Amino acid sequence: MANSDFRPVYHPAGHDNELRSALQDLRTGRWLSMRNLLESTPDWTLWTQRTQVLGAVAAGSDAVQAWLTEEPRSVAAAVMHARVVVERAVRAHREGHRRAQELWQQAWEACRAAAHASPADPVPWVCLLALSQLDERQRLEEHRLHPPGPMLFPGPWGLLAEADKRDPFNREAYHRMLQFVYARKAGGTLSEAVNFVQWAASSAPDGSALHVLPLYVRVERYRRERGHEKALDLHWVTEDAERDAVRALDIWFLRTSAPSHTLLDLNYLAHALWGALQFADAAPVFRELGPYFTSLPWAYRTRTPKDPGGAEEVFLRARSRALAAARDPGRGPHG
Repeated sequence: MANSDFRPVYHPAGHDNELRSALQDLRTGRWLSMRNLLESTPDWTLWTQRTQVLGAVAAGSDAVQAWLTEEPRSVAAAVMHARVVVERAVRAHREGHRRAQELWQQAWEACRAAAHASPADPVPWVCLLALSQLDERQRLEEHRLHPPGPMLFPGPWGLLAEADKRDPFNREAYHRMLQFVYARKAGGTLSEAVNFVQWAASSAPDGSALHVLPLYVRVERYRRERGHEKALDLHWVTEDAERDAVRALDIWFLRTSAPSHTLLDLNYLAHALWGALQFADAAPVFRELGPYFTSLPWAYRTRTPKDPGGAEEVFLRARSRALAAARDPGRGPHG
């Protein structure tokens, strides 16, 4: 078996060794490594990525609160506090927890405090965008502003603009906006999502991760249509699907360096190229992933999406096929 000597692993830090070390300490309740890591983070792209991963892990402990108590004037601690309470509010809303509304209010206040403490930071505004998806009926005025272009929807465009002002084309900000589209009670249609990601990608510069956004919507359509149950699944080999995959490869992957590539984007790109039968093109993406993978989107190609073993097997099959095509470029798409 070609994959017998290789088993992929999932780790939220991926190739970021410094983040991995900070997460290890954070899981034991220690916050000093997190503080030191954030102090040495050089740009908003990495800052956004690292605070997101740290916030998801820290939401299960009191480590950030301990840091804030010890260093009440720390700007980084204020931003991480916003990350943590937003993560808790989103989880509570998803689970229908009785304190969801209270946690939402606490998170909103923490985001505003962080924005005041760190005026140049996009993360407090990204956090407010994350909270916007909880307002499914768009009761708050800031969540139903007039869109900046035709074929778009009323939404939290002011929040996106604030994030954009501080870090143009911030990856997480646009992903949070996409999640808002899906959550809208008044719409939430796939056509709205398609219009949004095409609008976002059309203005993004070469090298921007926003060029991967269309691949996420294609996976969401596949998930909703339960594409894996079709006898002949042509979803991934259409001209549009191939164009989106190759465009993301050419304009994002091949024009940026590895440190700026998130594991999730790499997995979505590898999955799209494999699905479009562009096996040799998928090979360098799999090679960059190295030992790491994420269960999504591979899990959607199984009959039991919640089975991590199934997702891993699909990933291994795709990886093996892509690497084999790269070794033997004379093979056609069907081998």
